[in-house]
Amino acid sequence: MRLVDRVAQSRTPFIVVCNATGTKTRLSGASDYADEVASCPIRYVLSDELTRLCTALAYSKGAQTLACTDLIHIPAQRLWVEWASAPWQDELDRYGFPAGDRFGNCGRRGAFLNASRDGRRGCVRMFWCMGDRELDVFVSAMQARFDFDSPDNDDSCGMNDGAIRVADVHRGGALGTCFSFEFEKTWAEYYSRSQLSAAMRHQIERHSLSTIALDIPVLLTFFLLLNTRSGLPQQRSQLERLNRSRNRSGKAPLLEHTDVLAPFPAGDIFSRHDSPPSGRRRPRLHHVRGHLVRRSNELFWRAPHLRGNAVAGTLKTRTVTWAFDHT
Repeated sequence: MRLVDRVAQSRTPFIVVCNATGTKTRLSGASDYADEVASCPIRYVLSDELTRLCTALAYSKGAQTLACTDLIHIPAQRLWVEWASAPWQDELDRYGFPAGDRFGNCGRRGAFLNASRDGRRGCVRMFWCMGDRELDVFVSAMQARFDFDSPDNDDSCGMNDGAIRVADVHRGGALGTCFSFEFEKTWAEYYSRSQLSAAMRHQIERHSLSTIALDIPVLLTFFLLLNTRSGLPQQRSQLERLNRSRNRSGKAPLLEHTDVLAPFPAGDIFSRHDSPPSGRRRPRLHHVRGHLVRRSNELFWRAPHLRGNAVAGTLKTRTVTWAFDHT
């Protein structure tokens, strides 16, 4: 079952119990978003190929996707975006962000966004699942707020009236200037009452950031590709027959969504035939990182690839171009 359906069908509140006093505290969880997700007008489910592409583009070196915020807008005031964890984690590992299995390699991840009418400001909350039970659906304690039109250009990171900024090695990138992270209200109040030491507070902040910060560049890349002149291949879900069967069995119907595919098959970038022989000594097999360059309203991506071993195949083309309408 897709994560969006599991969130929409969540009914169990998220309650924590203090071991010392037995006090129970209800914190914001999946069940609090069930109605909002169920009534969300647009729900996107990314294919594995598109998930890999967005993650690779997000973490390519050079003129980062994060420097293209003038080309990005969120297409609805309420929006759900979902993808599988395995291809996302594979690409993160490739780019030096090992996530291990803390999020469940066979699980799914999802983002619920509330945005302004022009799609330039809003808030993001992350969801993920690690098992098949209702209690295996989790929500990030932190939420991300963004403003693409009035970024805070203060490069200082850390706490500022409860908001946290994430350092971005590429000056001017959206993650460091357009986004701030904060604990959701119930979580913020819970930690404030806990009288944590500064060291413990810092540790909790870093852990909570790890559940949401790495997703933001991937989401931005997806919206960037969605706004290209050619857009992304989309197909509406066909759930009528399945939902009729579920209704007869007394099960909740599955939510309609839009499956979004990669703009080109993987074979258009890589082929699997051997390279022609060469008199030079072959270099050791290594991964060449992608490189993203922007020129006016066009993006050029030099695709990541393996170099140094003919068995890995030769590159049919390394350059992918996306064009945007002038705004």
